[in-house]
This record gives sequence, structure tokens and C-alpha cells, in this order.
Amino acid sequence: MAQTLDAPQDFRPGTGRGVAGYFRTGQTPAGQWWLLDPAGRPIFLQAVNEVRGAEGSPHDPVARLRAWGFNALGAAADAALHEASLPWVGTVDFCAVGALIHTGGARLPDVFDPEWPRVAAARAGEICLPHCERPELLGWITDDRPGWAQPGPAGRPALLQICLSLEPGFAAYHAAWEFVLALHGGRLEALAKAWAQPAITNKETVRELTRAEQGITTRGYLRDDARWTQEFARRYFALTAAAIRAHDPHHLVFGCRFSVRPGAAVLAQCGGPAVDVPWIDPEDVPLVPPGPVLAGDFTWVDARYFGAPGARRLRGLTSVERMLRRGRVALERAARNPAVVGYAWSRWRDEAGEQPPFAGGLVHGNDAEAREHTELLADLNTRLTALRNPFP
Repeated sequence: MAQTLDAPQDFRPGTGRGVAGYFRTGQTPAGQWWLLDPAGRPIFLQAVNEVRGAEGSPHDPVARLRAWGFNALGAAADAALHEASLPWVGTVDFCAVGALIHTGGARLPDVFDPEWPRVAAARAGEICLPHCERPELLGWITDDRPGWAQPGPAGRPALLQICLSLEPGFAAYHAAWEFVLALHGGRLEALAKAWAQPAITNKETVRELTRAEQGITTRGYLRDDARWTQEFARRYFALTAAAIRAHDPHHLVFGCRFSVRPGAAVLAQCGGPAVDVPWIDPEDVPLVPPGPVLAGDFTWVDARYFGAPGARRLRGLTSVERMLRRGRVALERAARNPAVVGYAWSRWRDEAGEQPPFAGGLVHGNDAEAREHTELLADLNTRLTALRNPFP
């Protein structure tokens, strides 16, 4: 079974996040962060995302979780399981209300719309208020897998270019042009020169590039894109957190659950004071503001662990054995990180088209147990708390 520490622990005054009687965090004098349960006991969170029962299955998903050493439901669990005496994570889904930027790789609310704070507050009231006094609720995710349209090797348009190409009805369109022109003396020709894009002679030129999925990738553009993305993220996390806390001051705010690892510009804003415990990849801990984090979508079914180009081969091991060994090491390393207060396995069930043993679910499509994952995870879950236990 997953372990809970029984010994009391003194935490540094002023470092805690959250409210007594609910899940909260604290930092030891040695600098190690812990998640505290409603009784004030330190725990290392061990959860699974997207847990759902299968129709007609004889298996109880909560009983399976407990048998494998997990102590919580992660993001996007079936709401019917919220009564199953396991802590759970809620999702507000701010993208469901107000003007939505949904094009290319972007799926985000228009946080520059003067009406959006009011709309966001109404959404938080609808979703958060009914659960604000439930001690078994871990906290809130703002959105499940929004799209931040980060620059990438494929050369698709990134967030700034997308916002500059929106219809004028979007407040983000006007805010983006005002923002970027202010960086270049208010002159479009100066912007075109800084971006090494002499073809940009009017605003419609940028929209045409975006429609053709031709991303601007010059150094000058990427510098401005990072600045714009950081401002967008600052507004997003500040406004969503404020909306949640206005209706639920008791529970932690985890920020959003990212669809892919975001860039440094987003991560720089995904932390305190807006976000209590960022839901991020453990390798991104150095990129967020100091504080507790949760490894929110951990999996070793990833090229980093079994198929990365140039990865060091472990002689005599199969691809599956390499994946499991590297994955075990990565999870143990995360547990030892003083900022990490827990992890959530990325998903409960295999996705369509995945083939075991390189499928990512803990159960297969036919509801059979994915023993290639569960046996190792069950063993790790009994030991992860001890790996970071500060008590002698």
C-alpha cells in the first residue's frame, strides 16, 4: 500500500499553501516540500489520471488503484468515483466559456477580453462552489490540456503569430498588435526588419502566413513570441486562480494540465502566487518559480525512456526492459526532488492504436491489467515515500 508518514513535522512558518483541514503544502526547515492531508499528515501523492470503470467489467477501478499502491484519483476521473473515499482532483474547464482562441495549436480563452474575468468568475462559481467544503478534494486544475502553440521544429505558427492573425472581434488580436508594435517603435517596417521578414508590409501578410501554416521562426520573432506568451500566461494563471479562490478559498490551485510540455515562457508564470502546486513534468522544475510541484502526467512510455535517438543502450536488455529501468530511475529521481510532492500516472486506459507493452494505460482496451506497468508501479509506490522521508 502507498505510505503516509505518521510522525509530526515542523514546517517553516510562512511557506505553507492552502488551508488547515484541507489538502495543503508545507516546507521543512531542510527545504523539502510535502503535501499534507486534511489531518495535517505529510503524504507523497500517488495518483492516476482519467480513471473510469468499464461497462460490464467485474473490476472495481478504485480497488485496483489501492491494490497497486495508489492513494488518489488524478485529473479527469469519472465523477461517479468522487464518492469512493479517495482524494480526487477537480477541473474547472475555463476554455468552456467566453471567447475561445482555437486555431492551429492554440486552445485558450481570450484573457484580454474585458468580459472574460466576469465570465471566468461565473464558471468558477458553477463548478467550484458546490465542492468548496469537501476535504477529500485535492484541488483544482484550470483546464485539461489547453493548447499553448509553442514554437517547434515543424515551423507551425506559434502563439503570437496566431493572435496577430485572429479576426478583429477577438480582444487578443488588438492586444497582440499593440504589444508587438510597442516593442518596435510603433512601426510595422521596424517589426519586419527585426523579424527578418521583409514581406510583412501590412497586417494581412501575417494572417496569410498563418493560414498557410507557415510559422515565423526567426530569432527576432521568437524573442517577441516569448515575451507575448509570458504576458498571456501571466494573465491566464492570475485570472483563473483569482476566479477559483473567490468561490473556493480552501483548496489548492494546480494550474492547467498541459497537453505537451510547455516552453519556458509559460512555465515562468505557472507558479506562485497564482498557482499553488504546478502540474508539470518533473524535468521542468527548474523553469517554474520556487515552490512545490506535482509530476502531473508521468509515464515511462516515452521516447526519453525507450527510444530516444542517441540514447545510451543498456547491453543485454530488451527495449521493454530499458524502458522500465529508465522509467523507474526517473520516478525515483522525481521522488527525491525536494520540490516534488507527488505524481500522477498519465492515464488509466490505453489509447486507440497503442500496442502493449508500449501502450500507456494501466489497463488495456479489454480491461485487462497492464502488468508490464502495474507490477513495477506497485513496488515503487510502496517505496517512494520512504525515498524522501525526512524522519530518521
